[in-house]
Amino acid sequence: MNVLITGVSKGLGLNATQSFLKSGHTVYGISRSKSKDLEELLLQYPEKLKWLQYDLSDSENIRKAIFKTWIGFDTPLHGFVNNAAIAYDDIVTNLNLASLEKMYHVNVFSPMMLTKFVLRQMLLHNIKGSIVHVSSISVHTGYKGLSMYASSKGALEAFSKNTAREWGEKGIRSNCLVAGFMETEMSSTLSEDQKKRIYQRTSMKQAVSVDSVASTIKFLVSDDSASITGQNIHVDNGTI
Repeated sequence: MNVLITGVSKGLGLNATQSFLKSGHTVYGISRSKSKDLEELLLQYPEKLKWLQYDLSDSENIRKAIFKTWIGFDTPLHGFVNNAAIAYDDIVTNLNLASLEKMYHVNVFSPMMLTKFVLRQMLLHNIKGSIVHVSSISVHTGYKGLSMYASSKGALEAFSKNTAREWGEKGIRSNCLVAGFMETEMSSTLSEDQKKRIYQRTSMKQAVSVDSVASTIKFLVSDDSASITGQNIHVDNGTI
């Protein structure tokens, strides 16, 4: 199975990449930079891990750089994991249009363009594939300062559900994994007190396991979830 994953250099993306590689799948990974952990994975899986340095704030050159030049139209894609995202956190009265637009390019516009070409690749090779967008619990529960970020993830959830309706009869599925707060670089800017208050809002009173989220992503891409599409799958320690 060939899987395209964005944001593979660290955190959830790196963990998910490891999970697919350990199961013998080939991963086409995209990230802005190459971390030490990613370098080690590239050495460990030289034949199975293909990496491209690409900044997803560039939504215009996705077809040429990723699909035409790198993956190639002859390569069948069985799964797409849209994981890469940036957070623009602030209260709404401080909203900055340039920052909002940059976030939307990475979090919404580029994922939509990637989905477009992934779908074309699946249709070209007659693949009954699976698309998984990583969303956020902030879409479903209010958190001060996350209005802009949550709006970008909410857009993905709407996009995913309608993609599922549009292409289900071709056997192509689309789901969102709604992740709770994990101990990743994106949450590292929060103080310990802020984290504690967030975790107290969950049933399990702790951070969501990155391993658990990665395993659920792998399940949603696999044929084991063949009848699941158009859904928001919550992995959030019971926040809702």
